[in-house]
Amino acid sequence: MIKTIFETSLPVGEQFSIKKNIIRHGTGKKRVCIVSGTHGDELEGQFICFQFQKEILEELDRLDGTIEVYPGLNPMGIDSISRGIPNFDLDMNRIFPGDVEGTMAEQAAAAIVKDLKGADMVIDIHSSNIFLREVPQVRISEETAEILVPWAKHLNTDFIWVHSAATVLESTLAHSLNSCGTPTLVVELGVGMRINHYYGKKMVIGLKNLIHEMGMWKGDIDKSQITNPIISVGNQVSFVNAPASGIFSTETHNERIVEEGESLGMIISPLTGEVIEDIKAPCRGYLFTIRAYPVCYEGSLLARIHRI
Repeated sequence: MIKTIFETSLPVGEQFSIKKNIIRHGTGKKRVCIVSGTHGDELEGQFICFQFQKEILEELDRLDGTIEVYPGLNPMGIDSISRGIPNFDLDMNRIFPGDVEGTMAEQAAAAIVKDLKGADMVIDIHSSNIFLREVPQVRISEETAEILVPWAKHLNTDFIWVHSAATVLESTLAHSLNSCGTPTLVVELGVGMRINHYYGKKMVIGLKNLIHEMGMWKGDIDKSQITNPIISVGNQVSFVNAPASGIFSTETHNERIVEEGESLGMIISPLTGEVIEDIKAPCRGYLFTIRAYPVCYEGSLLARIHRI
């Protein structure tokens, strides 16, 4: 059942609307919400929402409870491939919990929070931006780690990052929901403006495993497919930043262990044919972020490594 949770008029007779699909079966009272599309240039969640619903509907008799899917919280951003809300120059994930008396964007944010509030679990799916490629991971604030890490382990991601950086700012959807007692997990995977089908299908397996653990899914889960994630707590992540500007050329990939001193790639000069800098891993660890966009400037993030 499709339901509109927020709608308002735009210039020239257009409508701004945010919709969800409700899938309900059985007598179970639990409700799980899958949200995506807060940033219009993050498209991995679009495939995950499709594939997850497809598989649930194919075996609907195994569901005991309610699943609600919100694939496009920022539909104008998705339509224009813009990270923020077009014409507002605004990152939607920095205005929660919103304001019912505020601007259109603030009203939309308030409606989203109101609609999601009270769910037994919310999964907020993000891609990386166009610059970085991320392994499937869950990002959790230190304040909510005790409650959320046990659930995050069921999501079939490679990595769980518990920290207090910008991804868990107070103005995000996840922080707003967790603050009002609605457990919310933030998932990040892939790269902006692209869809990685392998990562997406891996995430769908994780979502089914999670609702199985919650008692909502009566189907069999092949536990051999569920990844036991690396958990990073505290100051265990090393950031590799560009020491100079140029083109970052790399043949390495994330999702693997790198050794201290191992070459991660080179910053090169197409003009002179020189290698400006050979980028070395500062430690032995799990490489979970690597730069996908070649152009870099001094200080640009090139990689992140969980130290072992």
